[in-house]
Amino acid sequence: MFVLYDHTKVATVRESMSVGRRVHPVILSLVTCLAGGCASGSQQVGEGPTPLREPQAEYRVGPGDMLRIVVFGHTDLSGQVPVRPDGYVSMPLVDDVLAAGKTPTELSRDLEAGLAEFVRTPKVSVIVEDFQGTSADQIKVVGQGVAPKTLPYRNNMTVLDVVIAVGGLNEFAAGNRARIMRVVDGKSVVIPVRLKDLIDKGKMEANVKVLPGDVLVIPESRL
Repeated sequence: MFVLYDHTKVATVRESMSVGRRVHPVILSLVTCLAGGCASGSQQVGEGPTPLREPQAEYRVGPGDMLRIVVFGHTDLSGQVPVRPDGYVSMPLVDDVLAAGKTPTELSRDLEAGLAEFVRTPKVSVIVEDFQGTSADQIKVVGQGVAPKTLPYRNNMTVLDVVIAVGGLNEFAAGNRARIMRVVDGKSVVIPVRLKDLIDKGKMEANVKVLPGDVLVIPESRL
């Protein structure tokens, strides 16, 4: 028996098999891509989430701050200047310049503008030597701390830093019922803080970060 082959069909089959061998790695690549994620800008396998960084706000002068104002080349115009309760400062040749709410750099430029009438191209530097800050930049402690008070905020400040600054808890404090009052997007938020566990047992998970404007409330223990 003779079998006649259609050479055209044989060539087509061979070509299909060849293409199949070429396509197979492409399919494998697509499957791998779907499993691991290969879209541009997406998280790659093995990568952790990108940590969020807290914004680092520049310090703003507040009432009660003590400033050192340096006018370069003019020691007679330089010196310590307190920020008055109304937020203004005065210095030789310049009266009543609003300081509260400004950064030291902004205040320096304002003082240079005021001095320009009397001094050729004045160069002023403002250094904050004793910090209080604006109300929005402060941490307030109320209740059963040894010495409750208002503290200036600093970057990466924690509730332990705050407690140390007020001398710790007094004998009547209910440390584990403490709470942080915070305003977020115009709404009041309450954050429980177990200060007694933090201080007495060293449970550092209770050492939460504080933010500018926070109020730490330390209640009195129940009898």
